Amino acid sequence: MKNLTRRDFNGLMIKGAGSAALMSVTSLACAMGTDQDKKKLGIALVGLGSYSTYQLAPALQDTQHCYLAGVVTGTPQKEKVWADKYNIPKANIYNYQNFDEIAKNDAIDVVYVVLPNSMHAEFCIRAAKAGKHVICEKPMAISVKECDAIINACKAAGVKLGMGYRLHSEPYTQQVKQFVKEKTFGDIKFVSAEAAYRSTGNPDQWRLNKKLSGGGALMNMGVYAVQSTIYGTGENPISVSAQEFSTRPEYFKNTDETIMAQLEFPSGAVANISTSHNFNANSMYVSGTNGWFQLQPANNYGPLSGKTSNGDIIEFPHESQQKLQMDDFAKHVLMGEPNKAPGEMGKRDMMIVEAIYTSIAKGGQKINLDLAPGFGFGGD
Repeated sequence: MKNLTRRDFNGLMIKGAGSAALMSVTSLACAMGTDQDKKKLGIALVGLGSYSTYQLAPALQDTQHCYLAGVVTGTPQKEKVWADKYNIPKANIYNYQNFDEIAKNDAIDVVYVVLPNSMHAEFCIRAAKAGKHVICEKPMAISVKECDAIINACKAAGVKLGMGYRLHSEPYTQQVKQFVKEKTFGDIKFVSAEAAYRSTGNPDQWRLNKKLSGGGALMNMGVYAVQSTIYGTGENPISVSAQEFSTRPEYFKNTDETIMAQLEFPSGAVANISTSHNFNANSMYVSGTNGWFQLQPANNYGPLSGKTSNGDIIEFPHESQQKLQMDDFAKHVLMGEPNKAPGEMGKRDMMIVEAIYTSIAKGGQKINLDLAPGFGFGGD
């Protein structure tokens, strides 16, 4: 059994296009001089729920190009807790009412919106108007229309926009992309992707409230499965058919519990996805004309794991995915490196999500998608 280590992966990445990209970034850094590297970017987290508390804030203690500079919370009791724990100045602590005053704060360069989905558009747009770069947690918004509004606001303000798609910065997903790009296992014919967990907590939590979440399992976990099919084929889908299943209507009162969908791609590849708030699943399997590879687990916070039909074990040292993601966005802002998860990626995924919901509403009818080749793909 052969282990694919980080050193092996880095060797792959510096060949071919990887070396060109490396030279390009090096040249750009030299041309820009040290001015762009004079400081780390200050990030303000908007919304101090579990993801900010247990993932993002700890990761920001280890990042190289950014740091936790401020917070925005609607819970006054959290202000002192966070200020004491992370030594955050009072001037860098905001609430939802005075948030717009962040425009005057030069210590904050990036606003990371980590709120319920229905609040993403409002605070991304307000952050852009305040002149701050924006990271938006997934899903981007609760409609394609809102995604457009966020993208347009960031463009008008001349600020950078990135999605909180942490997997694009971690090595297992990058290895999958490399397999597909180099046709290591031939032409891709089939992808199966699962992203699900069983929810047993408070039935009144915001994820189970459609006004706040915009949907259920599909909006939450399903985005990971959709993404797996896209980087597992290297293409955008051209059509989708979907089905919804409900076995606990007393708990999932107005959000989807379980959804399965079938996608078709321009090359002829097909994919199945399943997502749920009622069972546990976490994998992707990709079959090509010359073999297969898989990740299981594929989309949690890590460590991930994988193998191939060649008998290889896909294995990398574990690092915080959130740390890698936020450093990648900071390098995009500071050094002009590619944006691994641009706003257009979030919009594309919401277009697919809306098509899945439309198919369900029409009894599983096939819905065609008009996505330009490469639309929504980030830089690698």
